[in-house]
Amino acid sequence: MPAGLRVASLSVVNRSFALVLDFLRAEEDRGVTHVHLDDEARGILRTLFLQGKGGGEVIAGPDREAVAVVPTVAVPVVTGATPAERIASLAAQAEDWAAARMLGTLRETMVFSTGNPEADLMLVGEAPGHHEELQREPFVGPAGQKLDDILRAMGLARGQVYISNIVKFRPRMPNQSNNNRKPTPEEMAACLPFVRAEVAVVRPKCIVALGATAAEGLLGLSGAVARMRGTWHSFEGIPARVTYHPAYLIHSNANHSQKRQVWEDMLEVMKLLGMEISPKQQGFFLPRA
Repeated sequence: MPAGLRVASLSVVNRSFALVLDFLRAEEDRGVTHVHLDDEARGILRTLFLQGKGGGEVIAGPDREAVAVVPTVAVPVVTGATPAERIASLAAQAEDWAAARMLGTLRETMVFSTGNPEADLMLVGEAPGHHEELQREPFVGPAGQKLDDILRAMGLARGQVYISNIVKFRPRMPNQSNNNRKPTPEEMAACLPFVRAEVAVVRPKCIVALGATAAEGLLGLSGAVARMRGTWHSFEGIPARVTYHPAYLIHSNANHSQKRQVWEDMLEVMKLLGMEISPKQQGFFLPRA
């Protein structure tokens, strides 16, 4: 916490609500019947509401004027004797996770994870899409098929790795059919405790964040994948690599150079895991002489 900041009591939130109510009553006395709220104002009111229900801490600056609310999301309880049982216990809790459900911006079907709960390699995407929601499994659509191709080139089967998403529900959109959107920071924050718990159960030797949104939610990074990839990061003390989302390779008609960048990231993962790399694998997507 920065110097000079203090954690205020819940009464700060109550005073904030009181000030809002006083303002609204004054406007009503002046004959105002409607007040416009922009997205930022709605977000502030939602956060105050969550805080009033015990959803966070209020941090006030030394001048006592600027107040920020830091949400405190509940932590899932891990139970079970084996890694598979522990992951199952997490999935059961995610079904009705209040922090995610109360947002009102996510769809109903929960999509948790797939693969080996004792894997050395964990891959994390952003959120389930149309295909994943139908089958209740991460990465089963075209992007999932591309991911399977990448794993196969590494000499791995899908069942040998652990695959998950930051957000456990498909983000909701108006008039939604098979179209998808990226999750918001608020949606990712609501589900991140599960990802942390999954990592603690699986204890992978390496994590790969697939795409910029996954890197943002998992590692707190921002910007383009081109600037995030090519180096090692860390999550909960575990080496983490960022690479392009498999969907990017499909929708952008990625050229050999971009495919090579993804493959170079995977070669580094293979090296870290102590996997044997053949001359053929080393040469994938290199320019032909």
